[in-house]
Amino acid sequence: MALKLPFPPKLRFLHFIIILGLFLSRSNASAQCDPTNNSIVVCNVSDFSSKTVNLFCALVSYIPGGIWNDDSFTGGLNPVTGILDVQAIGLSGIFSYTYAAVGSSPTTVFVTVGGYAGVSNLGVPACSDNETFNLFLGFKGDFLSPQSNGIWHDDDGTGAISGNYLNATVAGLGPHYFTYTMPAIGGCSSKSSTILVTVKRAPEPGVPTDLKICSDNLMAYSNLNLFDLLTGEDPNGLWKEFSTSELAGVSDSTVDVQHIYSTLGAGVYNFVYTVKPIGADNTICNEKTSTVSILIEKQLDFTGANLVVNSDICEMDIATATYKAVLSEGNQGIPDGNYLVSYKIGGTSSTVSDSVTASFANGVLTFDINRLNFPQVDDYTVTITDIVKVGGLGLCNNVIGLISDMLHINPMPRINSGTLIINAVCKGESAKVIISGNINLADGNYSIIYNLSGKNSAIAQQANFKVINGVVGDILIPFGLIAIDGDTTFAVKKITNLTTGCTNTSTLSKIFVVNPLPDVSRLVLDVKDVCENQPVSVLLSGLGILTNITLSYNLTGANTALNETVTVEVNSGAASFAIPSALLISTGITTLVLTDIIDNTNGCGAIINIGSKSFTINTIPNLPIVDDQQFCKNDKATIANLVPKGTQYQWFDSLTSTTALNNNTLLVTKNYYVKEVNVVTKCESGRAVLNVRVNELGTPVLVQDPLNFCGLDKPTVNSLTAITTASGTIEWYDAAVNGNKLATTALLKEGAAYYGFSYSSTTTCYSDVVEVTVSLTNCDVTPEFFIPDGFSPNGDGVNDSFRIRNIEFIYPNFTLDIYSRYGNLLFSGNKNKLEWDGKNSDFKIGIDGVAPNGVYFYIINHNKGNKAPKQGQLYLNR
Repeated sequence: MALKLPFPPKLRFLHFIIILGLFLSRSNASAQCDPTNNSIVVCNVSDFSSKTVNLFCALVSYIPGGIWNDDSFTGGLNPVTGILDVQAIGLSGIFSYTYAAVGSSPTTVFVTVGGYAGVSNLGVPACSDNETFNLFLGFKGDFLSPQSNGIWHDDDGTGAISGNYLNATVAGLGPHYFTYTMPAIGGCSSKSSTILVTVKRAPEPGVPTDLKICSDNLMAYSNLNLFDLLTGEDPNGLWKEFSTSELAGVSDSTVDVQHIYSTLGAGVYNFVYTVKPIGADNTICNEKTSTVSILIEKQLDFTGANLVVNSDICEMDIATATYKAVLSEGNQGIPDGNYLVSYKIGGTSSTVSDSVTASFANGVLTFDINRLNFPQVDDYTVTITDIVKVGGLGLCNNVIGLISDMLHINPMPRINSGTLIINAVCKGESAKVIISGNINLADGNYSIIYNLSGKNSAIAQQANFKVINGVVGDILIPFGLIAIDGDTTFAVKKITNLTTGCTNTSTLSKIFVVNPLPDVSRLVLDVKDVCENQPVSVLLSGLGILTNITLSYNLTGANTALNETVTVEVNSGAASFAIPSALLISTGITTLVLTDIIDNTNGCGAIINIGSKSFTINTIPNLPIVDDQQFCKNDKATIANLVPKGTQYQWFDSLTSTTALNNNTLLVTKNYYVKEVNVVTKCESGRAVLNVRVNELGTPVLVQDPLNFCGLDKPTVNSLTAITTASGTIEWYDAAVNGNKLATTALLKEGAAYYGFSYSSTTTCYSDVVEVTVSLTNCDVTPEFFIPDGFSPNGDGVNDSFRIRNIEFIYPNFTLDIYSRYGNLLFSGNKNKLEWDGKNSDFKIGIDGVAPNGVYFYIINHNKGNKAPKQGQLYLNR
């Protein structure tokens, strides 16, 4: 029988053309070598004659012994022989190969490999559940495989190919055509092959739905058809069970779930349904299975279970406490294993929930509870809300019932912020202690341990009391423990709630007084002497623990009074009071006598007689007599210059100042106050006021500066006055201190200093000094001056030196050099050295430094206005 191709007529013709082309291509040598362009073109790759090409054919000339390099890493090249296997490349494209030999430059050859699309089978099968069917399986294996860089085309438009893979689940059943094309390249035409893929139907075992059920709901599943747990399955399949024995055979599909649980208990039971491919020609698809699972979970019943949370604690143990919950099974036994226990903790202000994984062992489960869940004093109820076996299926609502226990965190009794009230008692009485205020004592029975210290001492004394409706009962300190009068400290060291057993330390303490009769055995009386009109203070000491007393006293002597009383406060055994000024109207000696004392804090009193204390009321000095005073500023007058004078007087710069001025304090224009102090009694007069005026003249001010004059004008001291302004008369001195007053006609001297003062004839005061230094070289004229032609240094007082008059004013920077006839320099002069006395002591020439009679020569350098030096001669004649 002739084989019928399953191609449409058009495709059968195309297939024939492709085969014909392959046949014809084998009869042609398709490799084309072009040495001029270093290129080789191989279009018919499948032709045996084109399988290998010699790359040397593309070289015009070359040096033997070189090596070929596969630039494109195609893998088909022998680098020594230059033989390239184009079929080994497996790709179409243009590839480069470079030949390099010693003594020549590298040469690159370009090989164009045309496309090859392979030879297709008559048809290949694929199963409909295959998502990655390789389309290259559609080519004949006994032919050269197609190149891999081609493009697949979905001829039927299935949209099911990606790259070279077919998703048969998308393509659907039936035949499908796909064309593989190698595109044209470098003069080589494109190549194509079409394959046929027939998609066969895969078997459908159905989509399983697991049966999840709790043990309390099995009655409805005593005749369960397993097919009820499948959807979309093929018929005529076979069932298989594993751990159960419910099926009568492979065709049976009915099971009794109640029986499974009764015989095997809770668990997971699997049943597998297997179907084969439909059709004898369907050899490509495999048989398929679906697994149906029946999941049975046992319901747990905790009815009658008991929870104990240990232990109740006191508040002080909150930070370190540990809590353990013990859960015991109830009517139903609980299998050993791990369980997730959920619980809640309810307090007065909040409720928290938590969970823990713990193990039941022999019917008992124990777990710890975080102490952070019990943060404060309260009554906490711990309630189990759910218990689930770890790894269970969560199918059952376990029976929990009410499982709870209460945990008590009891407060520590606190009284430190409370108030102790212990009223003072007299010796021989018991003291009543009252605790009130900010305390947290709940109603009940309490015990305290207390100590007594101070005047009375006792250690670790116990007293019990009750708290009813928040009120603390009285606590009594037996009078036998407080037999000594004085301050006693009652200190609570510990308090215990006798019901809860919670104990707390205490720092609450109170000092109370056991009052004695007033003790005046150490009383000391002191009264200081005072000045007239001053208060008289009476000082008392040695009063012990008294705090408030009433005294009775008498006055005798210069002032008299009888049966006077005064109430005074006592601090640390000392007190003071002032005798009213109305009782002290006379100066002189007065005597104070105390007669009795009463302790106002307890009403106890005593008659006393401690003698008497005398004091003196001294008279005060009279107010000082003063007159206003004036001074000159330059006098630098101080407090010591004020009248009246004496050590008994004190001076102040204000009426209220308490600090006396030092005698060296400089005076300024203002009011000063003086008082007299009696050096013996220290009594003081009032303050008298006087006005001090410190006269001051302004410093003279120069209106011309610098002070340059011309010596030719014969300036005088009056010339200085003419260029100075002042607030008084100007007077000039030759020194700032202790200088000589200069006459107004006195000539000014070059470089001399002058000191000017303003003087007031009214106040006879001088101002501060102005100091000036005079220059007499400010001469703007340059007249000719007389140069003597000789001199006679014979000591007769006439013409004894050679000097050029006024040259220092006209040419202030001049120099004068005098030479002997031998050219020896004898004298060098300037404005500071104007005269030559005929000696050459400066230069040590001649006998004993005396220049002999004769002619000498001089040179004058004017050093002003570019005036040329002047030369001349003079005659020295002794």
